[in-house]
Amino acid sequence: MPARPAPTATDLAVRTLGLTKRFRSGQTAVDGIDLAVPRGAVFGFLGPNGSGKTTTIRMLLGLVRPTGGEAWLLDGRMPEAASTVLPRVGVLVEGPAFQPYLSGRRNLARLDANDATADPRTAARRIDEALERVGMTAAAAKPYRQYSLGMKQRLGLAAALLRPRELLVLDEPTNGLDPQGTREVRVLVRELADAGTTVLVSSHLLSEIEQVCSHIGIMSRGRLLVQGERHAVMGSDTPRVHVRTTRERAARAAEVLRGLGVRDVTVDDALVHGTLAGIGPAAVAEALVGAGVDLLGLDVRRQSLEELFVHLTGEGFDVAR
Repeated sequence: MPARPAPTATDLAVRTLGLTKRFRSGQTAVDGIDLAVPRGAVFGFLGPNGSGKTTTIRMLLGLVRPTGGEAWLLDGRMPEAASTVLPRVGVLVEGPAFQPYLSGRRNLARLDANDATADPRTAARRIDEALERVGMTAAAAKPYRQYSLGMKQRLGLAAALLRPRELLVLDEPTNGLDPQGTREVRVLVRELADAGTTVLVSSHLLSEIEQVCSHIGIMSRGRLLVQGERHAVMGSDTPRVHVRTTRERAARAAEVLRGLGVRDVTVDDALVHGTLAGIGPAAVAEALVGAGVDLLGLDVRRQSLEELFVHLTGEGFDVAR
């Protein structure tokens, strides 16, 4: 199959060139990243706390000035094009500024009234629709100060959906949500993408991203380690084999796997892992038993996002910088 051509600038909803942010303390929060988010994609922007995700998003939106590099949203260079671009972008970043003594509905009405590009004649209908989409209709009359963290997050999503958007930027959208709420957000993201909205979702919840995203970018220590279509990034055609044996025979098992052409073989106590290439699990089991390895278990599965992250960075996903 011929290689797919790289997307052009007009194919990208978000792009950056060498985007960098250094603070006065000397810390480099974002280190020269070239981000490319195709139009129509659900782009999972991943990394542990402190990896630079939120700083990147704030630079994209013109909330933080970069130290170096360039950024474009919907073909508009930021922050110069903010006044024309941002009305086409829905945003949930670290929770919007709601008034604690106003109800959820009145808070949305206040936000909408402050949007000079919104049509006041359709405000009531759009607010009702946004509240319904995030399951907040029943709580719309309650004061914001009485909301739980999950309800506040839902209202933030509703604020991002007050108008049709070409691009939706969500920073940790499932923060504070219970499992049902998390599933609802996942379904909502899919619906928005199916309707043509590009979604950039930043998260540290790997299982959620794995289920909903078409594209992935992984950040660590301010650098963009990898990005692209989810299946290509995760190597969907290269399953991993996991062999359980005894501690005494683990080294021998690793030797056998390497002899079979298994790649990236590692030993973890009595567990041996590797990437299969052109060989089936039955042949692996036969070779191990034939070599005198005590085979206590053999599992073959596709690489998970967490395994990919650990492989790329050498650290667990809960490591904060």
